[in-house]
Amino acid sequence: MTQLTETVRLETDGEIALVIVDNPPVNALSWHVRQGLLEGMNTAVSNGAAGIVLVCEGRTFIAGADISEFGGAPQGPSLQEVQDAMENAPIPVIAAIHGTALGGGFEVALCAHYRVAVSEAKFGLPEVNL
Repeated sequence: MTQLTETVRLETDGEIALVIVDNPPVNALSWHVRQGLLEGMNTAVSNGAAGIVLVCEGRTFIAGADISEFGGAPQGPSLQEVQDAMENAPIPVIAAIHGTALGGGFEVALCAHYRVAVSEAKFGLPEVNL
């Protein structure tokens, strides 16, 4: 196991890299999470992984932006940089979805090459309400 940031770690299972988000309570897309996702994907590729599975701890997948960061100076990487890295990864990226995938979390899921979800998973773009 490699702790990439305080909220994201990288584990391997054979040739598969698991990028694991653990940012309670809802795995919001803080800059720590964005940095960890980007670093995890880059490390997995450079280590020769055959594929990447994005997994989230707790009760939900990524449930959107970290609203505590609204109004402050943006810190990189941006969500767009993370999304571009996922879409352009030279190996398959799979999003394993449970709970909710909202806003930016839904966008992250859509950028994965494949998505697998439990039947109870919920998806949405609620930004219009923020």
